[in-house]
Amino acid sequence: MTSLDKPTTEDTSADDARAVTEAALFEAFGGVRGMVETVLPGLLFVSIYTVNKNLHMSAIAALAVSLVMVVVRLARKDTVKHAFSGVFGVAFGVVFAMMTGNAKDFYLPGMLYTLGLALAYIVTAMAGVPLIGLMLGPVFRENLSWRTRNPGRKKAYTKASWAWGLILLGKSAILFPLYWWADTTQLGWVLIALKIPPFLLAVYLTWVFLAKAPPPIDVFAEMEAEERAEEERKAAAVQDDGGTTTAGRHRRES
Repeated sequence: MTSLDKPTTEDTSADDARAVTEAALFEAFGGVRGMVETVLPGLLFVSIYTVNKNLHMSAIAALAVSLVMVVVRLARKDTVKHAFSGVFGVAFGVVFAMMTGNAKDFYLPGMLYTLGLALAYIVTAMAGVPLIGLMLGPVFRENLSWRTRNPGRKKAYTKASWAWGLILLGKSAILFPLYWWADTTQLGWVLIALKIPPFLLAVYLTWVFLAKAPPPIDVFAEMEAEERAEEERKAAAVQDDGGTTTAGRHRRES
């Protein structure tokens, strides 16, 4: 292998950074299974409602499948945050639809959440504390170090937050007019169609921005190193005190 064929240190570091970024995004957003858990309850609701127009049966089926997914995760001792968030979202939708008697209201809490999240991404990006950085900082073990110590990552997080905000805002701009003008089945199928593609686009853009950014500062490793250094200083001080005491005792005995 010639020197031109050998991977450089920069290439290896870049590959490592991309791998870490991919793993962190996969963990933060739930991966394929998280997407399935997000889509399945709504898909079941609109499928059943399209066939029989029965609000109660559709709502109960959607809530039941959400609970089953949580139980499966608990049985497998997997992370349940995505499944639990799905259950709460479905439960709010079911309660709201049952209270109003309007099947379209099953989707309204989720639509309001999407709009609120879009505004949160945009407002925090404008304020210099991008929401995506607050979410991913602990995953990358950097916490908030990117705010003051890593301007390149802060810039990447800001771009990613703008991307998420604008994508979700565009999604809301499509769904809310349909809520007023379309029937339940039309709204439901459009909403299902818009579940995954905007999400994947936002995740991809986040990966692009962070893959090009400087690596995160591992503040946990820094704290552990400081603790080890402090312990070593204390151990050295104890040894010095012990040596001084021993020397003094020898002088008194002589």
